[in-house]
Amino acid sequence: MNQLSIGNLLLLVIRRDLLLAMRRRADVLTILVFFVMVVSLFPLGVGPEMSMLRKMAPGVLWVAALLASMLSLGRLFSADYLDGTLEQMMLNPQSLAVLVLGKMVAHWLVSGLPLVLVAPMLGLQFDMSPPALGVLMLGLLLGTPILSMLGAIGAALTLGLRGGGVLLSLLVLPLCIPVLIFGTGAVEAVASGLSVVSNLSLIAALLMMCLVFTPWVTAQALRISLE
Repeated sequence: MNQLSIGNLLLLVIRRDLLLAMRRRADVLTILVFFVMVVSLFPLGVGPEMSMLRKMAPGVLWVAALLASMLSLGRLFSADYLDGTLEQMMLNPQSLAVLVLGKMVAHWLVSGLPLVLVAPMLGLQFDMSPPALGVLMLGLLLGTPILSMLGAIGAALTLGLRGGGVLLSLLVLPLCIPVLIFGTGAVEAVASGLSVVSNLSLIAALLMMCLVFTPWVTAQALRISLE
C-alpha cells in the first residue's frame, strides 16, 4: 500500500466521522457548553480576587478541557460497534491503525479544536495577560490531541462493557496527568517571567510519541475487545 493510498484512507475516515458528527450537533454543542459552564462558574464561586483567579486559571481551564473531551470518548467507537461497521473495518485489508488514527483526528476536530478556540475568551474572565493567553492556546493546541489519542485507548478497552464510562475515566485520567502538569506549568512560567520552551517541548514530545504508538495500541485493544 503506497503512501498516497494511506493518505486517502485517512482523509476518508476523517470526512466520514465529521459528517456523522454534524448529524449529531447536539453532542458537539454539549461538549462546548460544558467547557464554558465549568470554566465560567469558578470566577463566580471564588469571587473577584484577581490575583487568586490568575493563579488558578491554568489549572481550571486544563481540567475543564480534559473533562469536556472525555464526554464524547464513550461514543468514539460505540456507534460503529453497534451497527457492525467496526467489524467490517477489522476485516478490511487496509491498516486498522490508519483507520483508528482517522477517527482520533476527527474526534479532536469535533471535541478538542473548539475548546482551543474558545479558551482565550474564557481566560479573560480570570484576568489572564495576552502572553499567558497565547501560551494557553498553544499548549491546548498541542495537548488536546494527546487527550483524544489517550482517550481512544481507554474507549477501545472498555468497548461493549457494562459501566464502561466509569472504567474509561479510571483508565484515562491518570494517563493525562503529565499533559495537565506541563500545560499549566507553561502558563505559570509566563506569569513568573520564565521560559515556556521546556514545558511546550515536553508536550510536543508527548504528542509525537502518541502519534506513533497510540493508533497501533488502540487497534490492538479493539481486536481484544471484539474477540
